[in-house]
Amino acid sequence: MKNKVVLLAERITHDFLHDPVKSSHQIIGKGFVNQVCLVETEQHKVVVRMNDKANYPTFMKEKWCIEQAAAAGIPGPETLSVGITDETAYMIQTFVEGDNGLDTTVDTTDIWRKLGEYAKCIHSIPVDGFGEQMDPVQGRFYSPPHPGSDGSWQGYVQYNIQSLTEHDPLIAFGVITKTESGMVRHWFENVKMEEFRFGLCHGDLSLKNTMVSQTGQVTLLDWGNAEVTVVPYGDIIHMICCQIHGEGPEPEQLNAFLDSYGLNEKELDLLRHVLLLKTFDNLRWAIDQSPDQVHFYVEMAQKVFHMVKEASKK
Repeated sequence: MKNKVVLLAERITHDFLHDPVKSSHQIIGKGFVNQVCLVETEQHKVVVRMNDKANYPTFMKEKWCIEQAAAAGIPGPETLSVGITDETAYMIQTFVEGDNGLDTTVDTTDIWRKLGEYAKCIHSIPVDGFGEQMDPVQGRFYSPPHPGSDGSWQGYVQYNIQSLTEHDPLIAFGVITKTESGMVRHWFENVKMEEFRFGLCHGDLSLKNTMVSQTGQVTLLDWGNAEVTVVPYGDIIHMICCQIHGEGPEPEQLNAFLDSYGLNEKELDLLRHVLLLKTFDNLRWAIDQSPDQVHFYVEMAQKVFHMVKEASKK
């Protein structure tokens, strides 16, 4: 018997395509945030991605990003429709033939090398604003302000500098000592003075978000975590964070990505401090908004700080 998710995907597909459904099933096991179904009709084969209706703006952001990336020459699915039905936001996309990057027999190092090429191209796509959320009408990205930050990059950095006090929870959690807090402040002050380039980042460059065709073409999927931030750091930081908790690319794969992208030594040095900034900010967010995730982010912050501190001694 088909579950409610599959039945809803069938109805969404039929209402849009007006074509009888032949077969359908849910795609599971790839770490998807959304509920994903493959639906085949008499004339079409589509993927229906669904989530709570609050996710509608994210689907609209994805649609925009996919279109911009396609215009820049990066293969991706075509978005046929985005909407809301029965309190569920949905996105209908064309089905991409091939094997998922996690299942392909193609050398995964080659996929990461191709992702390095794609990332360099993505980071050059013209964008406005800063942050993870997007106004689809104006095509501008933004980060909602919160106490201590006005939502800008400078506000983001300044908030994390001002949080480095003698009563800082990060000291209580054993992430840093009071002495080390001064060292971190110095690093973050240098980050604040740096003139960064801002660009579009995919936000989750990984094997699971690729499809590889029989000819070896790599198609990029799932732009839900896309943001405008400092480049090239945003996408690389995500990979390193995944690597730290055992889910990211192997060292050889990451090196293939970096070689393909073409980072210089100065960018690598800055990368460490921007990574630390992001990690500390994530922990502060968890302390304020998501207490059940604090332990995870404390461990991450401890590992990243140790890594950056050791690198600074060289």
